[in-house]
Amino acid sequence: MQARISLITLGVEDLQASLRFYRDGLGLATQGIVGCEFEGGAVVFFDLQGGLKLALFPRQSLARDAGIPLAAGGGACSIAHNVNSQTEVDAVMKQAALAGASIVKPAQSTFWGGYAGYFRDPDNHLWEVAWNPQWTFPDD
Repeated sequence: MQARISLITLGVEDLQASLRFYRDGLGLATQGIVGCEFEGGAVVFFDLQGGLKLALFPRQSLARDAGIPLAAGGGACSIAHNVNSQTEVDAVMKQAALAGASIVKPAQSTFWGGYAGYFRDPDNHLWEVAWNPQWTFPDD
């Protein structure tokens, strides 16, 4: 298998509310909700860097699509958003909080020499916002 991750799908409770959080609150670009013409097909896609996409899909639809029972709560994983400075970490954390995120761990120096914080989106998905002094990213 080649490591080719192209889509991260988050199961959400309220598609409209999650759309507002990610589009209006965090400023991610999207065409909005698509696929409404299909039963259980409503989904939101956001274009990220390098061809990666983030999708929001109602939890019930995701469970039905995967052929699994609908489970309570989210999984044990986090999505990391890496930035180029401590200041940028603080700015993203503030933007997330203003958009309605719950700050789980305020941004602070890390044991590995970086700076990071965690927040949860309205559906309890865990996001890390981090600056690693060993990594740089082009400004898009």
